[in-house]
Amino acid sequence: MQGRILPALVTCLLLLAGATAARRSDTAGTTVRMVESAGEGAKYWPRWRGPSGQGLATGAYPDRWSPDGPFRWKVRVPGRGNSSPIVWGDRLFLTTAHDNGQRLALLCYRRSDGALLWELPVPRQTREGAHYKNGYASGTPVADGTRVYASFGGEGIVAADFSGREVWRQRFGAIGNFHGAAGSPVLHDGRVMVFHDGDAQAFVAALDAATGTVLWKTPRSESVGWGTPIVVRAGSRDELIVSGQHRVYAYDPATGRELWRVNGNTWEVVPTPVVAHNLVFASSGRAGPTLAIRPGGSGDITRTHVAWSTPRGSPFVPSGIVVGDVLYLVNDMQSIVTAFEARTGALLFQNRLGQARREGFTASPVAAGGRVFFTNDEGETFVLRAGRAFDLLHVNQIGEDVLASPALVDGVWYVRTASSLVAIG
Repeated sequence: MQGRILPALVTCLLLLAGATAARRSDTAGTTVRMVESAGEGAKYWPRWRGPSGQGLATGAYPDRWSPDGPFRWKVRVPGRGNSSPIVWGDRLFLTTAHDNGQRLALLCYRRSDGALLWELPVPRQTREGAHYKNGYASGTPVADGTRVYASFGGEGIVAADFSGREVWRQRFGAIGNFHGAAGSPVLHDGRVMVFHDGDAQAFVAALDAATGTVLWKTPRSESVGWGTPIVVRAGSRDELIVSGQHRVYAYDPATGRELWRVNGNTWEVVPTPVVAHNLVFASSGRAGPTLAIRPGGSGDITRTHVAWSTPRGSPFVPSGIVVGDVLYLVNDMQSIVTAFEARTGALLFQNRLGQARREGFTASPVAAGGRVFFTNDEGETFVLRAGRAFDLLHVNQIGEDVLASPALVDGVWYVRTASSLVAIG
């Protein structure tokens, strides 16, 4: 009897090992890339983190400035907000909040000279929590050349044409996130997609970009988070990826059906994932971890699709950036930049950026012209030469606090400070 059981047991174990190996390799050769802005939008900065969706700009940009410039123009911004500017053509869009969040608005400026062209008010019907790093206008708009779409948490998404006329509005109601809502919407295949986590309701949803009709709305169980989703193409399949409380999820952008999940995130998640070398890099919490995930699986893929992970250097608020084969993260709890080899997770360097400050960085880094730019909350921009070694070239000062990430178009920086909008170039 035992003679028959042992060979059968060995065969079973071999089959299980083979199945595990198959699961580990079923997407190893899958090409994964961020779905970037295409067509006319690729020329501008039409969404959070630009046409690439991850802070990468092409062309030459100034890498030195001071409180005296060189500025093309500088204008005051009414109200307060931490949303980033977006650009399409000669239009620049921002969100703002007046009177401590009593009045919300979408703003449009003329990019050539900074003139305020119009302000679209968004009536306030719900009251939500806020934080000085968040406030009531932190979601960055997204534009498609005809309309601009802005998210205001429980007040929902507002669509306006470029002349400032409201086209539609879709409210969500109270969300119950204790620091308020902050995520930015993404556009994909005629859908405006956003997720909000909170005690009152948590969901990820897709709205028809033309009408605002809710195409699907998938409930989530997460109670806190302030992230922005991304869309990747994994082989022949598109995936809407949400990095949230405790887990990273992928949903079908067409239906909202959950495709896969990875465990390992911590409680509070802000950074937007970045994509390179067929991996999605998701960072979470005040002490990490950062997970390098191979998309394309099904169900719980924690054991099979995490290429590498590390708690070291992970950010709390700023998103990461990949330039070439290097993943850069800035730990805003200690003002430390960390660089990893993106494919393997090997540590390349760790160095401090200026004075150590708790929660000292909010803006996400950008890269252009072989430089990587990290801006802290006091408006200091640390300019690093892109590469596998730490090479700090210089530090720029703009003379005002900066919590919003910049937009880079046609050789000009567009920077939102605590009170101004500045064109550097």
